[in-house]
Amino acid sequence: MASRLCTPIRLGGAMGLSGKVARPMHLQPSLALYQCIWQQVRSSSNSPMAQGPGNTRKKVTIKSLENLYRKGEPITMMTAHDFPSGYVSEAAGMEMILIGDSLAMTSMGMADTSEITLDEMIMHCRSVSRAASTAFVVGDMPMGSYEVSEEQAVQTAIRLVKEGRVHAVKIEGGQEFAPTIKRIVQAGIPVVAHIGLTPQRQNALGGFRVQGKSTAAAIKVYQDALAIQEAGAFMVVVEAVPAEIAAIITKKLRIATLGIGAGNGCSGQVLVQADMVGNYPPGRFLPKFVKKYGDVWSETLKAIEQYKTEVKSREYPSPEYTYPTTKEVVEEFEKVVSRKD
Repeated sequence: MASRLCTPIRLGGAMGLSGKVARPMHLQPSLALYQCIWQQVRSSSNSPMAQGPGNTRKKVTIKSLENLYRKGEPITMMTAHDFPSGYVSEAAGMEMILIGDSLAMTSMGMADTSEITLDEMIMHCRSVSRAASTAFVVGDMPMGSYEVSEEQAVQTAIRLVKEGRVHAVKIEGGQEFAPTIKRIVQAGIPVVAHIGLTPQRQNALGGFRVQGKSTAAAIKVYQDALAIQEAGAFMVVVEAVPAEIAAIITKKLRIATLGIGAGNGCSGQVLVQADMVGNYPPGRFLPKFVKKYGDVWSETLKAIEQYKTEVKSREYPSPEYTYPTTKEVVEEFEKVVSRKD
């Protein structure tokens, strides 16, 4: 919001008891300079919004998520990696926002998720959390931050909550990490589990492969789901599992499932924002389950190319994109610099 200064800027001198400033004569500004100073003031165009986008809904909590689950209403989750992506997710009304370690690839140009560090994850979590005024925010525990011991995992979870300002943490793994999940929950931190395809272990899995395709493999996914449920996870992401298998598992559990490449029989869905809005040009590999809902790449490229063209031709910035001043100020300024020459 623009506002007009009520007093001229103080240019020097000491503040007396009367509140007035005693200025040396050589610092007394001219009338024209006063006119230049008394101009409209506004916030920097680069300043982020202090709050979310004015969403009037109530804060999403574990209780409200459980209510959606009990009613059978699908739960929506979207990944975000910084303030703008978190802000638009909040504006769109996502119930949950995940700062996924997939940002290692989609936002940081890394080869896979294993490269990202805990400190980097915390920075991204903090950025997204500033934008999410009502959504329930979940932060990924990156590879290497929880596998060594249960104590390490609890310390990581605490840092994500205290420093990253998330409401819950997500941890990859099934039965083998049930004790770890239990310890984090005992520390008072909600946990979203992640089973099926676990990208942090893609090297051990032989790549990004569908899980649960055979009977034995499907039973393994189910056993993982039961184990993390009993450990206290309040929700589980099921990735790259045949839709029919994921639907059966969802019916057998007492906690919500969020599918990503697991069909619409899950309790809700999650997608990587950079993939579904089309942040990258055609030809980039996308998993089969990704539906592109937008083409951000083409729109952004077109806008930047037009900007370049207008700068080269001096069409931009035209007068409506510049700040005016008075003719008197310009003439006085020109006289002053001419004398110095």
